[in-house]
Amino acid sequence: MKRMYLIASAILHLSFVTGTASAADGTIAYYSGDVSVIRGAAELSVDFGMELGAGDIVKTGIDGTAILDLTGGSQIKLRSGTILALDSLGGNASVTLRSGGIFSKVVKRPNSTYEVRTPSVAAGVRGTEFFVSYGKTIGEAPDIWLCVNEGSVEVALLGTDRTVVVEEGKGISIIAGAKLTKPRFYPWTRRLNWNTDPSGGEVADRTDLNQAYSDLLDQDYD
Repeated sequence: MKRMYLIASAILHLSFVTGTASAADGTIAYYSGDVSVIRGAAELSVDFGMELGAGDIVKTGIDGTAILDLTGGSQIKLRSGTILALDSLGGNASVTLRSGGIFSKVVKRPNSTYEVRTPSVAAGVRGTEFFVSYGKTIGEAPDIWLCVNEGSVEVALLGTDRTVVVEEGKGISIIAGAKLTKPRFYPWTRRLNWNTDPSGGEVADRTDLNQAYSDLLDQDYD
């Protein structure tokens, strides 16, 4: 079974990458609405097939959706209101999710890695399909939601001996980047749109993540 390893930490950290993009290891495969790329000090309009490289930051507005094709066939779909920094691409890809949410469809390849970071979470995978998004800020830091569509996820809190495996079809919330809920099926995840093929139908995901909190009414945020 394919497995993803995720580490959640209460210590906030965030990678900021600037500068000129390197040789293209990704492209804008699809976009709709307000989408732009920050490259160095410039904010650029996008077009289909626009080349992307390490150091680029992709932004979607309140009505924006974007799909990025990466070397090797992996894809990233950005929801509206997302800021995603492409820290490194190619065989060892790493991206930082600064706001919003993304769907990652990772093709397993020998000697390749893919990692998603937030201020409190690092998720490394070798071939899987998963969703990561910011939730509400109820504690000192934002909640993070993670749902697995294919494979499994091992979640560990740094500084503790607690680990949880999130199986395919289940999800978890990392509350304020410091507290794990129990992995289980969440009804709201049925509404997630995993499609990354525009020829196959709508690709924009308009799931209201506020619905996720109806399943956490008994959760202690203290």
